[in-house]
Amino acid sequence: MTLTELARRTPAIVEAVEERAPNDPIARRLRELGFVAGEQIEVVAAGPLGAEPLLVQVGFTRFALRRAEAARVRLRSNEGGA
Repeated sequence: MTLTELARRTPAIVEAVEERAPNDPIARRLRELGFVAGEQIEVVAAGPLGAEPLLVQVGFTRFALRRAEAARVRLRSNEGGA
C-alpha cells in the first residue's frame, strides 16, 4: 500500500520510500524529513480539490505532500498499535 491509499486517521508504518530514478532527489528529501522504515505515519487531512495536498504526520511533525510525492512512500499496516 502507498501513502495515497491510506485512509485518514489510520496509523501505518513506513516500509520504504521508492526511488523513481537513480539518486532521486524527492525520495532522498522525503527520507531526510523522516519518512524512513519503521516510522509511524498517519494522514491527518486532505485538501478539498482532488484531495491535494495531503497533510501527513510522522512522529510529532506534520508535512503537506503532493499526491505524487506521497505515492512514493510504501507502507505496511500498524497491527497492534504503536
